[in-house]
Amino acid sequence: MKKAFIFVSVLFLIFSCEDVIDVELAPSDSKLVVNAVFRVDVTQDFIPVSVKVTETNGFFEENTVTQLDGNATLLYGVPDPNDPNTLDLIVEGGGTSSLAEVTPGSGIYEPDPTFDDDQRVSTSLATRPGTVFILILQHKGRRYAAQTVYSPVVPIDALEQGDETLFDEDDIELLVTISDRPDEDNYFIFDFDFNEYLALDDQFIDGQQFQFSYFYEKELLPGDAAEVSILGADLEFFNYMDLILVQTEDAGGVFETPAATVRGNVFDVTGIDNSEIFDNVERPDNFALGYFAVVQEFKRTFVVE
Repeated sequence: MKKAFIFVSVLFLIFSCEDVIDVELAPSDSKLVVNAVFRVDVTQDFIPVSVKVTETNGFFEENTVTQLDGNATLLYGVPDPNDPNTLDLIVEGGGTSSLAEVTPGSGIYEPDPTFDDDQRVSTSLATRPGTVFILILQHKGRRYAAQTVYSPVVPIDALEQGDETLFDEDDIELLVTISDRPDEDNYFIFDFDFNEYLALDDQFIDGQQFQFSYFYEKELLPGDAAEVSILGADLEFFNYMDLILVQTEDAGGVFETPAATVRGNVFDVTGIDNSEIFDNVERPDNFALGYFAVVQEFKRTFVVE
């Protein structure tokens, strides 16, 4: 009884001494977040150009929608071989698109429908070999720019439901089959719907048909449908998505603010001469969050049995 009394007394002291501690985090400057991943369906006449801008709003708070200083500009074409780092692109096979906030207050910028000329971007021109895309925007007096190239991808050969489980008997296994292009480095981003993604490279499957298993985190029931996409990527976009997925593995939201800053390809170029617009090595802290990419997409629908 004496030992039991001592044990209960110790427990009482432990739990009675618990206090709630409020930790005050140092305020941090907000950062611009740019979500500009254009998914290209080559069977369509125009690529779906859409740029969403938000701002970070504190460590534990969601991003807030913001607006740019006027329209954003998208340049595309074959760079001048004599000066590939400038914004002067050869007009033949390219052009300029002005992006406006079509729906006021949305923070989403698309080809401006009020222009006299059609501001949409032709798929046939955008997917030409050697075409470079440059996105330029202004936000709160700062100028930002990003550059990328079109990344093609192979289609999905097959989607099948497997019968293996991972942690629970209700786990849904999806078997995905693709055929890798030989003799080149290929990178893939898979969008499994429900904000579930996977980054994959072809280091061990070069030129082969390959099947892998994916287990859904979301609980799916028979008859539920998921739209599964494969996206092309270059090495930089692959590395970016891989880091984002590691940080958001438990929380989801790959296009929201990561737990730690993951640097994308959108730089603050305020005051930088055009000839040095993408040489930002001396200004390592001047960048926006998010990413700009133009990638081919193939989609298939998976229905749970």
